[in-house]
Amino acid sequence: MPMKRLTRSAAAGLFGLSTALSVLPAFAQDTTPPQTGTDQNEPAPAFPATPAPEAPAAPTAPETTPATPAEPAAPQTAPRSAEPSTPAEPAAPAGESVQPTPTQPAEGGDEQPQAMPATPSTEPGSAPEQPGDASDAGPGSATDAGNAAPVQAARPVTPQREVGADWPFWGGSEQATRYSPLSQITPENVSNLEKVWTYRTGDMPTGATKDKYSPEGTPLKIGNTLYICSAMNIMTAVDAATGEERWRYDPKVPAEAIPYGASCRGVSYYEVPDAAPEQACAARVIEATIDARLIAVDAKNGQPCEDFGENGTVDLWTGIGEKVPGWYAVTAPPAIVRGIVVTGAQVKDGQAEDAPSGVIRGFDAVTGELAWAWDLANPELTGLPADGETYTRGTPNMWTTATGDEQSGLVFLPLGNSSVDYWSGNRSEAENEWSTSLVALDVTTGKPRWRFQTVRQDVWDYDLGSQVTLIDFPAEGGNRPAVVLPSKQGDIYILDRETGESLVPMEEIKTPSGGVEDGNYAATQPASGYHTLRKDDLTEADMWGVTPLDQLFCRIAFRKSTYKGIYTHPTSDTYWIQYPGYNGGSDWGSVAIDPERGIIIANYNDVPNHNRLIPREEADERGLKPINETQGGSKSGSNAEGSGDPQAGAPYAIDVNAGWRAPFTGIPCKKPPLGGIRAIDLATGETLWDKPIGTARRNGPFGIPSFLPLTIGTPNNGGSVVTKGGLIFIAAATDDLIRAIDVKTGEVVWSDVLPAGGQANPIVYEQNGREYLVIQAGGHHFMETPVGDYYVAYALPQN
Repeated sequence: MPMKRLTRSAAAGLFGLSTALSVLPAFAQDTTPPQTGTDQNEPAPAFPATPAPEAPAAPTAPETTPATPAEPAAPQTAPRSAEPSTPAEPAAPAGESVQPTPTQPAEGGDEQPQAMPATPSTEPGSAPEQPGDASDAGPGSATDAGNAAPVQAARPVTPQREVGADWPFWGGSEQATRYSPLSQITPENVSNLEKVWTYRTGDMPTGATKDKYSPEGTPLKIGNTLYICSAMNIMTAVDAATGEERWRYDPKVPAEAIPYGASCRGVSYYEVPDAAPEQACAARVIEATIDARLIAVDAKNGQPCEDFGENGTVDLWTGIGEKVPGWYAVTAPPAIVRGIVVTGAQVKDGQAEDAPSGVIRGFDAVTGELAWAWDLANPELTGLPADGETYTRGTPNMWTTATGDEQSGLVFLPLGNSSVDYWSGNRSEAENEWSTSLVALDVTTGKPRWRFQTVRQDVWDYDLGSQVTLIDFPAEGGNRPAVVLPSKQGDIYILDRETGESLVPMEEIKTPSGGVEDGNYAATQPASGYHTLRKDDLTEADMWGVTPLDQLFCRIAFRKSTYKGIYTHPTSDTYWIQYPGYNGGSDWGSVAIDPERGIIIANYNDVPNHNRLIPREEADERGLKPINETQGGSKSGSNAEGSGDPQAGAPYAIDVNAGWRAPFTGIPCKKPPLGGIRAIDLATGETLWDKPIGTARRNGPFGIPSFLPLTIGTPNNGGSVVTKGGLIFIAAATDDLIRAIDVKTGEVVWSDVLPAGGQANPIVYEQNGREYLVIQAGGHHFMETPVGDYYVAYALPQN
C-alpha cells in the first residue's frame, strides 16, 4: 500500500534548512557519482516523503519445467461470521533528437510450520493438532486431488517467451526474476550511458485528478514494440528503438474511480494459439483498470478485440455488489496461464467490514468468459453468484501482481488482509485461515493447491505486496523448484513450488501481551530462519530530528507510546509503534534475482508507523464515514490507508501516521537511513552487502530541498533489474535519480536525473543489437515526488 501522503508546512524558512545542514548524520556519505542531465524546478518533497509493428518472433521454450502436481480439492471454509454494517495529445518523442541475523524467536526452533487443523481451534493462538488436508490448506500444506472438475477453457501448455531481447512479462521472465541476460552495459562502461529518447504519454493530472497520480508503470517489450499503460489506463505502443508512438487506446476511466492513487503498473501480452498472423487480435494486450474492467486490444493496432467480452471489455464489478467508485480497483497486470487471465483487485482498506469481496477470478483469454471464481469463504461458488447475491464480502484480496507457471498450471497469489486491518474480532475462520498467505491456485480447476501463511491473525496490514519469483533452489539432493516470497515485515521465505513447504529453517516469534483484543491474538508468529530485512527493535536513541524541538517531540512520543517490539498489538488508550510499518520490508516493487551469480537483490524501507485505534464514539464525533456513505468517489485518492479510516462494523476506527513524522518539520522520527538495498547469497541467505539508497538532494525540512548529493537512505517505492553485465538499475528513492549499482560491491557507479519521480520498475532489452534501459518517470503523490508522464530510454553511444 502507498505511504501516507505528507502535508507540507506553510512555515518553510531558512532556519529549518540551515539547521538541517548542520546536523546531517555522520553516516551520510557522498557516494553518488557525477550526474548527467538537467535538474528540474518542480517542488521538492519534505525529507523524506512517506511514504503497426513487425510480427513478433516465435516464442522459445520455457526456462524451467517443474513437475505437474496433482489436482486439488475445494477448501471447506466457513462463511463470514459477522453481520455487515450498515489529455492532451503527447509531445513528439525527443529522440535526443528530444541483513542482520534473523530475529531470534522467544520460542520454537527450526521446525517447519504446521498445517492448520481441518476444524480450526477457537482458542486464539492455539497450536494446531494435526496436519491439514484439502479442507484447510494451511501453511505449507498440500491439498488432495478431490473431485475438482477440469476447467474446459484452460488450454494446453504453450512455450513462453524468454527475457533478453524482449521483456515479455511484468517481472521480465515468466519466473519474474527481474534479471536480464544482456551484458553490453557493464560497470566499466556504464558511465557512458546517454539518454536516447523520451516518450510522453500525455496523461497528466488536472482538475479532479490533481494530487492523485502514482503511475508505477513497467512496460512490456515484444518484438520491436513497447506496450505501456499510463496512470489512467491509457494504453500505447511505441517503437522500442525510437520511442515513437504507434497507437493508443484510451478506456476513458473516470476520475472518481481513483482508489489510493491513479496507478497502472503494467499490461499483459497473449498470443492466441494457432491463430493466423493476419487474424485480428492474434496477439493481444490485456489490461485491468482502476474502474474494474478487463480490456483486450489488438497488439498490432490497439483496436478492441471484439471476441473478448463485450467489444473487448469484461466488467469486473459483476458479482461484486453496489458499484462504489474508488472502493474496488485493479492496478496490477493480470497473470495469464494456459489461456486463463487471472486477476484479483485492490479493495480500499479501512472502510468497512462489508467491503467488496477479495474473490480471485479466471477468464478465458480469447472470449473473456468467466472460467472460474475462487471465493475463499464460499468455495462451492465457482461461477457467478445468484441474482441479488455477491461473492463473500470483506474477504482478503490480492491487489498486487501474481506469478504464473505455464508448465504446472499454477498461479501464485500473494493475498492481503481482511477489509478491516487493525481489528480481528469479527473475522470468520476462513478469513483468519487465508489472509496474509501465498496461495498456489490451479488454473485448470480454479482450486487452491496449497497456501503458506506469513502472519497469523494479521492486525498490522502486513499483506503480501511483492510478486513472488520462481527459481531452482540449491537443496540437499539437488536443485528444487522453489518460490521466493518476500514480505512487508522483512522475512524472505523459500518454499517448495509444488507443496508450499519451507525449504529453509522456520522459527516462531512469541508475540507480546497487550492490545485491545488481549487474549484473542495468535500467541506466536512464523519467521524465516533464512533471511530477514528487519532491523533491531527501536530504542529512544533512534528518535531523531533536524531541530532540538522535533527530536524532543519524537523522544517524548516514543516514551508515551506502547512498543514491545515487532508484533506489538494495536492499542486505543495510547498510540502504539508498528515497526516495521506497512511499507517496511519488501513491497510491490519485489526483489530481483541473478540466477547465474546466485544473488537476491532486495531494496527495502526501514520506517515505523505511529498508530492509534479510535473508539467508535470518537470516530463518529469526527465524522469518519466509509467510502460508500460519502459522496461517491469524493475521498478517492485523498488519503492513504489508515489515515482516519472508519473501519465501519468494527468497534474502532484507525489513525496511522505512516512513516511517523514530526508535525513541525515533516521529518520522520526515526533516524536515517530509512531505506536501503541489499545483496543476499541465494544459497545461504547471508548478506553480501547492504547500502542505504537515496540522496538528500530533493529532501529537507519544511519541504525545502537541501540539494546535497549525500547518500542518506530515503524511503523508496519500486524495484530493480539486475543484469548479466554486473549492474543493478533502480530509481525508487525520493531523489528523482535513476542509478546503476555494481552488483559485486553495492557501489553506485552511474546516475542520472529523471524529469519526474522514478517510482517504477525499470526494464532492460535489446533492439537492433543495442541494449536499452527504460524507466517510467511518472512521480508519486504519496511519495511527494514530482509527477510526470515520461518514459525515458538510455543506451551506450553508437559507434
